[in-house]
Amino acid sequence: MAQVETPTVEHPLDPLTEAEINSTTEILQESQKIGSTFGFYSYQPVEPSKEEVETWDGGSVDRDVLVVLRDFQEKTTYEATVSLPDGEVTSWERLPDAQPHIPGEDIFEAEEAVRQSEEWQEAAKKRGVENFDLAIVDPWPINSSEFVPDGLEGRRLARGLSWIAESKEDNAYARPIEGVHAFVDLDEMEVVEVVDNGVVDEDSPLPPEDANYKPDLIDTRDDREHLDVIQPEGTSWEVDGREVEWQGWKFRVGWTDREGLVLHNIRFDDNGDTRKILHRASTSAMAVPYGDVDPNHNWKNAFDISEFNVGRMVNSLTEGCDCLGEMYYFDAVTNDRDGNVLEIPNAICMHEEDDGLLWKHTEWRQEDQTEVRRRRRLVVSQIATVYNYDYAFYWYFYQDGRIEAEMRLTGIDSNGVVPQGTTADDTDGFYEVVAPQVKTSIHQHHFNFRLDFDVDGETNSAFEIHNEPVDDIAWTHEESDNTGGQGWYADETLLETEQEARMDIDPLRDRYWKIVNPNETNSYGYNTGYTLHPATNVASPMQSGSPAQRRAGFLENNFWVTPYNEDEMFADGDYPNQNDNPHGLREWTKADRNIEQEDLVAWYTLGVNHRTRPEDWPVLPVEIASFEIAPEGFFDENPSIHVPPEPDACGSESASADDD
Repeated sequence: MAQVETPTVEHPLDPLTEAEINSTTEILQESQKIGSTFGFYSYQPVEPSKEEVETWDGGSVDRDVLVVLRDFQEKTTYEATVSLPDGEVTSWERLPDAQPHIPGEDIFEAEEAVRQSEEWQEAAKKRGVENFDLAIVDPWPINSSEFVPDGLEGRRLARGLSWIAESKEDNAYARPIEGVHAFVDLDEMEVVEVVDNGVVDEDSPLPPEDANYKPDLIDTRDDREHLDVIQPEGTSWEVDGREVEWQGWKFRVGWTDREGLVLHNIRFDDNGDTRKILHRASTSAMAVPYGDVDPNHNWKNAFDISEFNVGRMVNSLTEGCDCLGEMYYFDAVTNDRDGNVLEIPNAICMHEEDDGLLWKHTEWRQEDQTEVRRRRRLVVSQIATVYNYDYAFYWYFYQDGRIEAEMRLTGIDSNGVVPQGTTADDTDGFYEVVAPQVKTSIHQHHFNFRLDFDVDGETNSAFEIHNEPVDDIAWTHEESDNTGGQGWYADETLLETEQEARMDIDPLRDRYWKIVNPNETNSYGYNTGYTLHPATNVASPMQSGSPAQRRAGFLENNFWVTPYNEDEMFADGDYPNQNDNPHGLREWTKADRNIEQEDLVAWYTLGVNHRTRPEDWPVLPVEIASFEIAPEGFFDENPSIHVPPEPDACGSESASADDD
């Protein structure tokens, strides 16, 4: 039985509520600053300072709201601050060079504008399209000025790519209308130019095969028995509003319309002492560059988090499908383009999972006495659908003090059409053939995570750590202090400035990074710290100075550190949409600020390389990428040593005693 939570304002870090959204719209409308030509694009709570959070006494919550608006007639973006307790607009700024994200209303209206365009219809007819009502259109962000057609500079644009289904139930993504690009002015909501790069195959302009995957349209197996997860004695967590306690962990579940899931004030109960680790953790930015040189695809580089505000695209999660077991859901609310409340039930799911061994030892001298503990993890997740792709965001909390951030990628690969008879010999590695006349391009997904560390307080320092041999010359017994020839040590380097901290992974030397409190030690004299351990990752092979690389500066390194600045929230800047030079992580770190004994924010860019394959069609089995945050010197011993054994498990005497 699922438990459902409805947000109320109980804490300064809570997301906006329905009442606050309605109040914000009402205050704006009464301010006489906006008229009927305005759209309401984003409402974000102005988060309190760390000091305000620490000193909050549990009283009433008075908040400001940061608002992004668009004047469609003037074709200008505005940013305003609304004071809810005062009932007034306290700041108002015109941003002539900023473009807001593309919300759902824009997407649907742009899709219909393309379908109604006579020029687009003529191009689609050349490719065998007859029923335009069965077409789907994805309005992609325009990216850089290099990809704007002549005469359309300065407009707020999207590039419409289209596909055609054979029925309402059909998977339209199986049949791209290749070579047709409809540019839509999102302020006017009209098609301003259609580019036709030519029909790929005059004899067969559309792929011939269906690519359906729904169970009522394909034959499914009958050899799988139902698997369920039950917890007859209930769950191990406690939830108070949006604060969660589980197995020593304490944190708050937040949400914004840009990032979606945000975790606040992450702490661990160390024998009654609640110790802080992270003030805030979220996925701040994302870039999806494509490597295909085909002019129909060589411009693709979507910033799915910031160009769409991924929080608005999260799914309402379903019991037994997206999450399995005993669930706890957190709802989300945001505003639509008219300033009304947009509800997203079950936007965030929380559940427990068994994850194999936590620790084990067999005392073979004591009649094979074995002690085993099962590793259990708490899962907090959201899943967002951005057109063809589905992104699952997971945060795992473990009983030994570890946190893991994981991305799972699924959905349908962006695709195009190739001539009949195209095989692997024709691709040159830029794309792969996944079905007759269907190609999917090589591409990458890069996710930047913003990790605001407060390890035992706000004064922290950062270290780079890797394996280092005693010496790098050929070993000889006589001439080396390393008489065994196998000595090596963990080399630690203090990172003093932002430029020093810019680094990439080095798995062969087991490079990782540690954030420590230089003023706190454990019982053995180690500075208390938490580490960031990479798993798999990938560099971007895009050319330096290219439009895509210029916009996605955070791809230049895997690891970055900055001193905390409340205005530096997103690695790709505040307004990256249709922005040639977004002001983000790369630009901030040029100042090369001091990061020794400062309030530190670590930024980690996690990359996934996707050379597509036929096995990814018609729906991609999940690709998984992750990294880990783990204690090092933070505790005096294994913090999971007190986890009890499972009842009646493994013949453990302690387990049997617990049941008596």
